[in-house]
Amino acid sequence: MKHPVSRRVFLGGAASAFAFTFVPGRVLGAEGQPPASDKLNVAGIGCSGKGASDVGGMASTENIVALCDIDENYAAGTFDRFPQARKFKDYRVMLQEMEKQIDVVTVSTADHSHAPASMMALKMGKHCFTQKPLTYSIFEARRLGEMAREKKVATVMGIQGHCGDNQRVLCEWIWAGVLGPVRELHIWTDRPGRWWKQGLERPKETPPCPPHIDWNLWLGPAPERPYHPVYHPSSWRGWWDFGTGALGDIGCHALDGPFWALKLAEAKTFEVQAVHSGHNGETYPNWSVITYEFPARGELLPPLKFVWYDGGKTAERPKELEPDRQLNDNGQIIVGDKATLFNGRIIPETKMKEMQPGLPRPTLPRIPDANPERVYGEFKRAIRGGTPCGANFPDFAGPLAEIVLAGNLALRTPKKIAWDVAAMRSTNVPEINQFVHREYRKGWTL
Repeated sequence: MKHPVSRRVFLGGAASAFAFTFVPGRVLGAEGQPPASDKLNVAGIGCSGKGASDVGGMASTENIVALCDIDENYAAGTFDRFPQARKFKDYRVMLQEMEKQIDVVTVSTADHSHAPASMMALKMGKHCFTQKPLTYSIFEARRLGEMAREKKVATVMGIQGHCGDNQRVLCEWIWAGVLGPVRELHIWTDRPGRWWKQGLERPKETPPCPPHIDWNLWLGPAPERPYHPVYHPSSWRGWWDFGTGALGDIGCHALDGPFWALKLAEAKTFEVQAVHSGHNGETYPNWSVITYEFPARGELLPPLKFVWYDGGKTAERPKELEPDRQLNDNGQIIVGDKATLFNGRIIPETKMKEMQPGLPRPTLPRIPDANPERVYGEFKRAIRGGTPCGANFPDFAGPLAEIVLAGNLALRTPKKIAWDVAAMRSTNVPEINQFVHREYRKGWTL
């Protein structure tokens, strides 16, 4: 089961025509412009929570020139850290007013605003770092990839683990046949419940919006509804209008390595079906089990069953796991004909030790820098003309997000969905296709 390691594989296994990077003249040192040693000018959209660390990751070597957040209190730590940066509440105003001063944009908002903010930056030719799951909808993921390719800019989705060694080891093991043909993949997470609540009704009370929050801007493209603290700042993930649920929150992280190693981007079709606790159209269900069935990808990768579990559901305990070891609240099992992998280790541990001398040596390039700086370092080098980021929008992040978000489509119907990847549509459940993309609220556009 040999797989030649090529640059195409390293970039994520999809079309690698995105093997170029647009670098603005300001960075390259074009005539009349500062030399290449000058720092990039970075604008952050969403500056609290994960946004604070994304801005901070860029700030270690670059200039932070603009910051945007709809909640000046929640973003106060980041705002105070960079007093020289201009502050905004509306990213549209920021990008319009500072278009000529900005080279790079980070987008770390709630999921429903990822695509409009990223798309505006891409259309202006800005390099873009956008948090997982990249977009709210499948259509948005496809369009961001297309625009990034058209504009020839550097892009990356915020799945830091993609730059680490573990995902590369997984690829090397699977491509070398250590596990044998892989036929099953199981991933589970303790979200929701432990981290936020789902199964909720829409609040009936309408408290006044605090003056430090611009509620209209927080809603962005989402349908109008009154302010309530149950949505902002952190519980929006469980609401259909704003988040992408447990699968959107963790799926792009947990599926990253298997998606790469098992070449799921090469699947032209797949089927997906969900069972869950039920939902009322307001929030995602309290728990769900979502089963994907992928066809064979070429001659060496057989059909694959991938099962996702959340809200307290977990995979069955593998028979190879030692009695004193627990599945834990989050985990991954990869089942091959020759060996089973549990959280990155062959089980039982005695078999891992027996097989270790014969494990393949590293063949994929490793990303320099120490975690968690790797993802930011890789991005900065790509902007300056280096190798495109592994999790760039067109080749990797977009296709990965589309598969993840297809699972959320399955939550909306009891039927098994047959999915046409190229067409972005179900071929057997046409009523589900309305959720591939939604109409935006007036004033917002992709």
